[in-house]
Amino acid sequence: MIAKINSAGLRLFEVPSETRMLGRAMADFVAPPFRDAWLAHHVIACSGREDCCEFDTTTIIGVRRRLQSHAAPLQLADGDDAQVSLIRSIGSDVEGEKLQQAIVQLRERDEALDSTAQLLSATEQSFSLLVESVTDLAIFMLDPTGRVMSWNSGAKRIKGYDAEEIIGEHFARFYTAEDQAIGKPMAGLETAAHEGRLETEGWRIRRDGSRFWANVIVDAIRSKGQLVGFAKITRDITERRAIEAQLRHTQKMEALGQFTGGAAHDFNNLLMAILGSLEILRKRMPPDPKLLALLDNAVQAGKRGSSLTQRMLAFARRQEFKQEIIDVVALVRNMRDLLARSVGPRVRMKLDLPAAQMFVLSDTTQLEHAILNLIVNSNDAMALGGEITLAVRECSVVGKHPIGLAAGHYVRIDVRDSGTGMDAATLARATEPFFTTKGVGKGTGLGLSMADGVAGQSGGRLMVHSTLGKGTTVELWLPVALNVGPAAARSTQPLAAPSGQEGRLRILVVDDDELVLENTVAMLEDLNHEVLRAPTPFVAIDILDSRADIDLVLTDQAMPVMTGTQLIEVIRQHAPAMAVILATGYAELSAPVDPSVRRLAKPYTQRELSEALRAARSPC
Repeated sequence: MIAKINSAGLRLFEVPSETRMLGRAMADFVAPPFRDAWLAHHVIACSGREDCCEFDTTTIIGVRRRLQSHAAPLQLADGDDAQVSLIRSIGSDVEGEKLQQAIVQLRERDEALDSTAQLLSATEQSFSLLVESVTDLAIFMLDPTGRVMSWNSGAKRIKGYDAEEIIGEHFARFYTAEDQAIGKPMAGLETAAHEGRLETEGWRIRRDGSRFWANVIVDAIRSKGQLVGFAKITRDITERRAIEAQLRHTQKMEALGQFTGGAAHDFNNLLMAILGSLEILRKRMPPDPKLLALLDNAVQAGKRGSSLTQRMLAFARRQEFKQEIIDVVALVRNMRDLLARSVGPRVRMKLDLPAAQMFVLSDTTQLEHAILNLIVNSNDAMALGGEITLAVRECSVVGKHPIGLAAGHYVRIDVRDSGTGMDAATLARATEPFFTTKGVGKGTGLGLSMADGVAGQSGGRLMVHSTLGKGTTVELWLPVALNVGPAAARSTQPLAAPSGQEGRLRILVVDDDELVLENTVAMLEDLNHEVLRAPTPFVAIDILDSRADIDLVLTDQAMPVMTGTQLIEVIRQHAPAMAVILATGYAELSAPVDPSVRRLAKPYTQRELSEALRAARSPC
């Protein structure tokens, strides 16, 4: 409560008389965003120390001003048991007042306080009300041994104790058993006593046994050099800490995704050279069964490496994603035999599919890989046998969903197993890339993260439920593709085998990777085409400017200085009808590509290269 105010104060708050201010709470004039700061400012002063603070005030007629306040405690009498009775607060208008005016106010306030002893009780009551009104902060006092001496409403809200059940108790009960065992509570008080203040963070325990993450400030209170207790302020920052942790996790995943995408692209180039060379070598080798077996083994290893890079690219969401309308029920039915062959002899494979069609927008190949990965994961979790159920359902989301799905209709693909399951710690990391429980050499840790990437690119999410010893259920949620009919669904029939050679072509190959360039040239020459090499886009442009007999250009996308799409723009300016194939290891295109340009995904086989040549030369 305001006990006395001088003429400068009346001018500052634009009040005509002192009677309009006496008895009013100073908090009434503090702008709402600054009230917590002002209360903390006065709490410090009441603890026996001077403090300076700036905050916005609102005058009695509504004018907002920035006020600088210098607060200091006053005592009625000397002695070890002297108590803070009044606070002297010197305020100055930061924007308009000068230092001399503050000095004048100090002298006037000192004179006025001589006549305010009779207001001691009212002032003490006002201070108690101010502290009691703070609900976002637990503010309480400790004696030198750590026993609670006072308790505000904020302390009750945060910690759960009523004042009558906690005053006189030791504050160590707020700490975890682990912290109590190592003497952390008293060590903190010793630090505050020695240094004057301690600020720290850690887990604290509520009355109901639950934990919260606390920011704690402890100030030592002294009278004539003797320690008389501690002022303690605690804030619950559990939610803020969780948000910060989520932000750090997101940044880590983004960095890991960028690294994974770049590494997978480089591996694709290496596998391109390895698999292409092995393919040509197989055609030219003598029919020696032992040599062919070794060669086939190397090819299988290369294909496994290619599958791994595709998973890495799917996790990084840098794999080319061809969205098309898919009937999920038909897709799963067509995978029936493949899925049955993917599980062990002790595992039963069960499909639970509706009769109706269910359409989504996704990439058929990647969705198949995602489902297959989930089945393989479930199979690996059942070394002693069991049952895997693959179910397809249509579900609706209304309101808030646990994994953040927007309201709407979804096709949910469930893969349930009766395997070993996961504990809470393992489940929390299940979708992290490269995290696996299968042991060294038995898993990449990319199965779930790859499926999560496919779901995300399709506009959906992946959710995992698991209990240790009771199995795991993985849910793949994909938005329903609206307003489509059965005829719109992509055909799941295999492509027809390519026809024979359709004439010899003169082809310009552009790639900055020497291994890939030579491998592609070898495959094309093996197909009886004439090939020209260009290690950079600029060399390619020079060749095109000097020769008019080029039939087709095959260019890489990711090249320094000029990308494949930029090279195609230059080619179109000089030769609009030129047939072009764009080879790319992942979805790295930053601009739309001419529809007439044929896309070829790396790593590609000689057969896929031959099909691309034929398609690029065919009229659209």
